[in-house]
Amino acid sequence: MTQLLLGPLLRHVGTTDATIWVETDTPCEVGVLGATERTWTVGGHHYALVEVRGLEPGTSTTYEVTLDGEPVWPPPGDDRPAPRIRTVDAERPVTITFGSCRYASSAAVDDPKYDADALASLSRRLVGQPEEQWPQALLLLGDQVYADETSAGTQERIRRRRDITKGAKEQVADFEEYTWLYHESWTDPDVRWLLATMPTSMIFDDHDVRDDWNTSDSWRRDMAAQPWWHDRIVGALTSYWVYQHLGNLGPAELAENELYQRVRRAGQDVQPLLRTFAEAADAEADGAKGARWSYRRDFGPVRLLVIDSRCGRVLDGTRGMIGDAEFDWITDQLAGDYHHLLIGTSLPWLMAPALHDVEAWNEALCAGRRGRLVARLSEGLRRGLDLEHWAAFGRSFERLAGLIAAVGRGEYGGAAGAPSTVCVLSGDVHHAYIAAASMAGGTRSAVYQLTCSPLHNRVPAVMKLAFRAGWSAVAERSVRVVIGTVARIPRPSTRWHRLAGPLFGNDVMSLTLDGPRAQVWLDQAGPDAGHPELHEITRLRLA
Repeated sequence: MTQLLLGPLLRHVGTTDATIWVETDTPCEVGVLGATERTWTVGGHHYALVEVRGLEPGTSTTYEVTLDGEPVWPPPGDDRPAPRIRTVDAERPVTITFGSCRYASSAAVDDPKYDADALASLSRRLVGQPEEQWPQALLLLGDQVYADETSAGTQERIRRRRDITKGAKEQVADFEEYTWLYHESWTDPDVRWLLATMPTSMIFDDHDVRDDWNTSDSWRRDMAAQPWWHDRIVGALTSYWVYQHLGNLGPAELAENELYQRVRRAGQDVQPLLRTFAEAADAEADGAKGARWSYRRDFGPVRLLVIDSRCGRVLDGTRGMIGDAEFDWITDQLAGDYHHLLIGTSLPWLMAPALHDVEAWNEALCAGRRGRLVARLSEGLRRGLDLEHWAAFGRSFERLAGLIAAVGRGEYGGAAGAPSTVCVLSGDVHHAYIAAASMAGGTRSAVYQLTCSPLHNRVPAVMKLAFRAGWSAVAERSVRVVIGTVARIPRPSTRWHRLAGPLFGNDVMSLTLDGPRAQVWLDQAGPDAGHPELHEITRLRLA
């Protein structure tokens, strides 16, 4: 009998449609609510993305998964609520829960360095709540898997497959080993139920590939010189397309996606086809035409625009967090009527002001402002201290600020004019904070940076000290004096101040949007790795 290896994952949900992703152990026909889809094969692994249509807006419909007509999910005896599809209702408040940086719960069993997994704790909370209190969507903002920090179990599998003293060593090497990471991360029973029940959108960050991925042109040259790197980046982007990206797209986008339609119709293993695609996508940083990983989701009057701030970087020539063509696409997505605009990007747009200035200064030095020797030393600092956020891409930072300001003035809105809020949702930095921004020229919209990280990881003491210091007024003034007078780095056009944080721990953040109103709160998992509960840490009314 065909087995369900991974999933179901409830991915896109619209007003009348939804997609459900699965992995099976053999080719088969997958069924959900009368819709069926034949699996397709990548590297000997079998997948399907089932499109369910004809649902009623604002309804909740339980579902089961069948393989060749045999029910396989939910599993017999599971006492959790049945998985369900809750279609978008434009008249109801919208709650989006988000976070980033999740080292798999199963990979950290009995490891005292890790506290409880906030994602698993969220699942246990929802099991005990009425459905009406559940969020409408979950947004995972990077580092869903850690390809460069593998668990003891994964390393043992690698040893059985290849010589772990060579090549990629204990890190994953190719597509096959990437599949192990997703199984390790998504088969935790609590997380598996959550992903089957909560519509989930995703975007990658560096650890999905490798720490400091696409930090700079120098970093890319050094990695390209490694004989094992090509298979690693191809495996990373192929697996990301299969496991994460496809589910970000709705049925209409899937129908227009030429690569996906070729994969569905291939009738044979499509790994060679996806290898070619992954090679082309990786080349974007060198100035070639790449893939677009950014996407848009609408939840009634709430627009979510998720920006790829890793693979879409342009590092050869004029540095950019994303290329001009993608910025043009983002601009196009801003038109229309919505009450709230959410911009998801794995890397925070607004960081602690002192850290922002340090990264801006470092970018100028790396570009040769103080000569070649200083540029080489600054490049070492950039890579050693991870100075590669939006602040380190000054032109892109200001361009995004200009777009946000224009939205906030109502220049892109339809009849509704400017939205009530523009919120940038981010992760990456292993602490949580909430900041309010003032845009050059003023805005009618309130603008915020909401950062939540990690879901399940650890924060070394030195990082806590650095981030606390970075948010201090003394550090902000001191660094500004130095770079303003000595380095002559201008102030950013945007000014911002902290409302909450920095907060440390394994967290999830939630944002409820109701008409013109917005409220955000942070929940933290208990310090005991086995603790089942989340505890509210802070709550703020934004608008």
